[in-house]
Amino acid sequence: QVQLVESGGGLVQPGGSLTLSCAAAGRIRMIYNLGWYRQAPGKQRELVAAITRGGNTNYGESVKGRFTISRDNAKNTVYLQMNSLRPEDTAVYYCSIATNPRAYDYWGQGTKVTVSS
Repeated sequence: QVQLVESGGGLVQPGGSLTLSCAAAGRIRMIYNLGWYRQAPGKQRELVAAITRGGNTNYGESVKGRFTISRDNAKNTVYLQMNSLRPEDTAVYYCSIATNPRAYDYWGQGTKVTVSS
């Protein structure tokens, strides 16, 4: 069984920063891709950022230049550094991992990020 434990969410003022972490534990042979998704109230879940095992990254258009995804393969952990936060970044953020080359197969429980003055 695989578990993902997220941390780092909270309340921050516009223009502020937060760092999210997600640690994977359990029977994991290999993690291929890791990703962060978010879902705001009344909206569909959307990709925020993703990173391959080799370190290639992909970002949603709305966060490019503000967010940075990184991973520590030895710790099975993925991070999301979020800078210049905006009220529209308010959402529940979910991490996900792919233990196969084709698709994400495990999800975290979500951590809430609120950007408000």
